[in-house]
Amino acid sequence: MCGIVGVVSHGPVNQLIYDALLLLQHRGQDAAGIATNHGSTFSMHKANGLVRDVFRTRNMRSLPGNSGIGQCRYPTAGSSSEEEAQPFYVNAPFGITLAHNGNLTNAGQLKIDLFKNDRRHINTDSDSEVLLNVLAHEIQQSATGFSLDPGTMFNAVASLHKRVRGSYAVVAQIAGHGLLAFRDPYGIRPLCIGFSDSDKGPEYVVASESVALEGLGFRFLRDVMPGEAIFIDNDGQLYNQQCAQNPTLNPCAFEFVYLARPDSVIDGASVYATRLKMGEHLADKIRRELSHGDIDVVMPIPDSSRPSAMELALKLNLTFREGFIKNRYIGRTFIMPGQGVRKKSVRQKLNAISAEFKGKSVLLVDDSIVRGTTSREIVQMARDSGAKRVIFASAAPPVKYPNVYGIDMPTRSELIAYGRSEDEVCREITADALVYQDIEAMKRSISDVNPALKRFEASCFDGDYITGDISRDYLDRIEYARAHPKDVAEDAVRTQLNLNLARVD
Repeated sequence: MCGIVGVVSHGPVNQLIYDALLLLQHRGQDAAGIATNHGSTFSMHKANGLVRDVFRTRNMRSLPGNSGIGQCRYPTAGSSSEEEAQPFYVNAPFGITLAHNGNLTNAGQLKIDLFKNDRRHINTDSDSEVLLNVLAHEIQQSATGFSLDPGTMFNAVASLHKRVRGSYAVVAQIAGHGLLAFRDPYGIRPLCIGFSDSDKGPEYVVASESVALEGLGFRFLRDVMPGEAIFIDNDGQLYNQQCAQNPTLNPCAFEFVYLARPDSVIDGASVYATRLKMGEHLADKIRRELSHGDIDVVMPIPDSSRPSAMELALKLNLTFREGFIKNRYIGRTFIMPGQGVRKKSVRQKLNAISAEFKGKSVLLVDDSIVRGTTSREIVQMARDSGAKRVIFASAAPPVKYPNVYGIDMPTRSELIAYGRSEDEVCREITADALVYQDIEAMKRSISDVNPALKRFEASCFDGDYITGDISRDYLDRIEYARAHPKDVAEDAVRTQLNLNLARVD
């Protein structure tokens, strides 16, 4: 999960990109970067840290140009080293910078193919650098001489779609030409486009979420379609083409559950409205399974679950209260690396209002339960504050399977619901009762808001990997790599040496 943005304007874009990244900060707090284009020259600054910490006045002054891209990142593939902050840059052909949201499931094979067949060297473990080099190679193959027109780039994206597997929403700049944006043929990760009219002509923003467009004063135009490529030249002329053979729209359900901001609209569905619907459906299940007359109060776990909790309380005619106050200067615990860090950060992030808990039977509503560490700590906080009974409800179904499309939940052993019944999970988080959303109810919550959405990428809930290339062996390799990073790094070195020897032979 990352936030990406690209801007083509008639004036400087550095401040616009910075402001957009602030609006997308919830999508990644590990690193941030901006690359701008002026003439045929790129300027770039990137580093680990929050957007506000990465960019100082001197950095902003060094980013001239009327077009540019930016990204805020948290790591899924690769490491959290500063070298893997985005955007990435390659100098041939033409000069290209790229920022990527998603995860390539065949990055390892692509890396070998790039070295053996395309004569391209990958310098980091990031799949985004792999994606950039595939794009660069395909543009080079499609280009004739020194010319580069929209048709050439669309042909390159079509060839890229045939080679690359996984999820990817991309913004890229081609030096002296313009901004290229495209989305994988399954439409897993979100991408939308907005525009603004100026005296000199239209200006465009492409971003992960609509909130970034609106926050900059741009009007939402539409979502980028699965498999579609958009090219905006430096004069503000927009071109588009469908570049995939059989595209289908399968937006990530977890975007609506947790990742996206509630004020965003993704693929025609308001995130806020879908979360209200999740509360309605969860209320129906609680009514069927629990004696809700024994519940004194409904409380959300700030912030993503608040709409669901409010609607649930309304449907069940129960009192709604804020029992936890969030410290907004602590990062999102779900995307913090390591169980120890997450556990410690929960008490730093949330503080209970004891008077709201004392002597009450409390229904706590969270957006989801992933590892269970946060849930267990919150239940204990409620008990420490005097709750006589703690019921836990999840607006999402049990997270039972790894996500390989750009969300940091890659190993089965880390998922509290993997291999456990709901009663066992309830005991693990020490709640008195536990209610999960049903999978079909979650999907229906999104379809209720936009009936055109029929299919979803919901592999972490149902184990259905829509790209069709994920096997048990693949998941085993991911888990091994996560548990033995040193061994994997040494294997990568040996592979590179073997490739070098093969080339010499």
